[in-house]
Amino acid sequence: MFDAPTIGIIGGSGWLGRSIAQALLDKAFIPPEALVLSNRSGRHPLTGVRRSQVTLTCDNQALVERCEVIILAVRPEQFAEVEIFAENRLVISLMAGVPLAEVMALTGSRQVIRAMANAAAQIGKSYTPWLAAQAVSDPQKAFAQRLFETFGGADQIFSEGHLNYLTALVGTGPAYPALLARSLLEHALGVGLPAAIARRAVNAVVVDASQLIGPGYSVDELLQTLISYRGVTAAGLEAMIAGGFDKTIKAGLDSAASVASAMGPFVHSADTQEGPMTR
Repeated sequence: MFDAPTIGIIGGSGWLGRSIAQALLDKAFIPPEALVLSNRSGRHPLTGVRRSQVTLTCDNQALVERCEVIILAVRPEQFAEVEIFAENRLVISLMAGVPLAEVMALTGSRQVIRAMANAAAQIGKSYTPWLAAQAVSDPQKAFAQRLFETFGGADQIFSEGHLNYLTALVGTGPAYPALLARSLLEHALGVGLPAAIARRAVNAVVVDASQLIGPGYSVDELLQTLISYRGVTAAGLEAMIAGGFDKTIKAGLDSAASVASAMGPFVHSADTQEGPMTR
C-alpha cells in the first residue's frame, strides 16, 4: 500500500511549495516529521509550532534519499539545476510545460505525475488537473488525488495536450480575474469614485458575486437570466460582447496554451496511462 510515505518538496519556500506544505500540515495529511523541504536560502518557510519538526535542507539529493514522494515545485527554467536521481520514487512535477518524458529523463524515475496546481492553493482553492505516467500504480494515483485535495479540487486527465491547455486555463490562478478587476477598478476611479469605495465595489463583483456561479446557476443560465431583465446589466453585458470580450478572452487562452505546449518536446502516447497525446 501507499498510505503514509515521507514527502519531500523541492522548492519548498516558493509560493506554491510553501502553500502545499502548509496545507499538508494543516489538514494533518502527514505528520510534520514526515515532511522534508529543500530550498536554496536555508530559511524556514512555514509557520506554527510544528515547523520545528519539519526537516529543512539545501541538498536536493539528501531530500530524495529520505522521501518516497518528491514534489517538484520549482520554476521550469530552474529544473536543470535540481540535479536529483529519484529512481523508484513517486515524482510529482508542478512545473508548467515540462513534459512527462523530460521529468523522467532528468530524475531517473518512471513513476511521474505532472500536475498543474495554482496560487489559490494558499487558500485551499486550487483546481489541480494531473496526468500520470504509465508506471504509476493505482495506489500512488489514489494517494496523489488525496494529496491534491488537501489544497483544493483535482481531476486525473489522460492527455498531455489537455494538461498544457489547462495550464493556460487554470494554472494562471487569480491572474484572469485580477485583470478583469483592474479594468473595473480603473474605470471606477476614472469616473471619480473614492479609491476605497471603488476597491470594495470591484471586490464585491469579482470575488463575492461570482460565487453564484455553480451552486444554483450554470454560466449560461445566469447570463440569460440577467440579460432577460433588459436593464442596466443587460446593457453592460451586450456592449462588452459586441466590443469583442469573448474574442479577446479566447485569444488570450490560445496564446497561453501555445506557450505551455511549446515549453517542452512532444511526448509520445506510450508515456501516459492511456489515450493519444495532443498538441
